[in-house]
Amino acid sequence: MPLITYIEHNGTKHEVDVPNGLTVMEGARDNNIPGIEADCGGACACSTCHVYVDENWVDRLPAKDPMEEDMLDFAWQPDPVKSRLTCQLRVTDDLNGLVVRMPEKQI
Repeated sequence: MPLITYIEHNGTKHEVDVPNGLTVMEGARDNNIPGIEADCGGACACSTCHVYVDENWVDRLPAKDPMEEDMLDFAWQPDPVKSRLTCQLRVTDDLNGLVVRMPEKQI
């Protein structure tokens, strides 16, 4: 299983093995990681699973689709390069070692 590191806004790290096929958001939800609310349950209909992807991973992830881009407009302090919605990141072996940081809050 790929290891995903979730870093809370306060710096607390959570290293979690997430099964292939789940999303990064589901990995956080299933492991009670604070900071990812996922109010819409992964339907890409809100921005409450917003994270900042570590700069070493930005170019290694699939491109954002237009719906994700639209939802990120509603996120707390989105970064045009690093911001992603974790519900749109499907876990595969290629994501082993992914690091994501939570924003100060979700809106």
